[in-house]
Amino acid sequence: MKKTHNKYKSIRKWNPFQLLLFYYIAAIALSTGLLSLPVSHQPEIDIPFIDIIFTAVSAISVTGLSTISIADSLSTTGIVFLALMMQIGAVGIMALGTILWVMLGKRIGFKERSMIMTDQNQTHFDGMVRLIKNIVYLLLMIEAIFFVILAIYFMQYYSSFGEAFLHGFFTVISALTNGGFDITGQSMLPFHSDYFVQAICMLLIIIGAIGYPVIIEVKEYIFHRRKLKHQFHFSLFTKLTTTTFFSLIFVGTVGIYLFDFNGFFKGVSWHESLFYALFQSITTRSGGLATMDLNLLSDTNHLFMSVLMFIGASPSSAGGGIRTTTFALVLIFLITFIRGGRDVKIFHREVYEVDLNKAVTVTFFAIMAVFTSVIILTLLEPVSLDAAIFEVTSAFGTVGLSLGITGELSVFSKIILMILMFIGRVGILSFLLIFRRKKDPAKFNYPKERMIIG
Repeated sequence: MKKTHNKYKSIRKWNPFQLLLFYYIAAIALSTGLLSLPVSHQPEIDIPFIDIIFTAVSAISVTGLSTISIADSLSTTGIVFLALMMQIGAVGIMALGTILWVMLGKRIGFKERSMIMTDQNQTHFDGMVRLIKNIVYLLLMIEAIFFVILAIYFMQYYSSFGEAFLHGFFTVISALTNGGFDITGQSMLPFHSDYFVQAICMLLIIIGAIGYPVIIEVKEYIFHRRKLKHQFHFSLFTKLTTTTFFSLIFVGTVGIYLFDFNGFFKGVSWHESLFYALFQSITTRSGGLATMDLNLLSDTNHLFMSVLMFIGASPSSAGGGIRTTTFALVLIFLITFIRGGRDVKIFHREVYEVDLNKAVTVTFFAIMAVFTSVIILTLLEPVSLDAAIFEVTSAFGTVGLSLGITGELSVFSKIILMILMFIGRVGILSFLLIFRRKKDPAKFNYPKERMIIG
């Protein structure tokens, strides 16, 4: 008993980043246990344990990469479990813990607020509990509305209300959480000509990927009193995030179309081409659903989409990657440096140097992680460089798109992808800070000396 108490005390001494890692590992362990239950499987289907773990990690990290066919392997109970895992992964472990604490009337202390701040990628403690409440309530309301719409609409596709209900429920969860799983066995290919279903999925993916603080600010602006709207000011985060996010969608749509103008899109009508390219551009933010066979696209397009997946979604969202704000800050910093500027200015605001340092650190670590993983995959697996890059960036960006090689990978390669999915979900900074130790301030400084660069 004393030994258990001492172990608990040592855990309580961990920093918020280490505690957050512990809770996510616990969530993955619980998810693995649920998916291992016989009731979660189709009759006479035996799923290898490594594939169960892979599916659990993919669900908690809301990636959608899968080594099994969800439709053929999991029962209705298993599908519901998977949907709940995506929900947990999307709002974050600490968000659900916060709601539970509030419901039980528990006091949320400094340690808990630190973990919430870390989990949601925030920079300050103020309004953490209010933020979490807003996130959870908004997501549940959006899910309820679109679930009813899709469940009714899917009646024309499925023979029973129960089947339409299940597909509507899972599609809404998968799109909004950016989970990317499907229970059709063909992703969104059955709806490649249904623009209504595609429009709903694209809207839900955007809501899940653009960043919860952005959604909350937009909601506050919409419901602000008309007389006071001129006094409402969007934050720099919202301005930069939305500008970068929708710019990437536009560039992605144009690029995907142009790179296969004489290939896949040759002979395809303008509206089909528009929806194909637009859907794939939006889904590379972190969605993972697809309305087409990606193998039909050119290698150039695969590499272009890999770049989009590497950038990923926005901070404080359901997505992964280096995040849109990181990409924007690094790009603006480079332009500023080339032009001879010193301070990075955006929307009449200056960016803190510490945030620039973080952006550069995240980008450099991400490039190294992806580069190393691609080398390992090409060494271990009989796959092309194109497929390896696509698979690795999809895992890191928690996107879930694949060229069909996931199920054929060796155990070690699957572990590599699981690590990438996990890092993509918790965020590179949070992951790196797990290893940080407290250090006393330096008592002296060494003389500085200039270095030759470039």
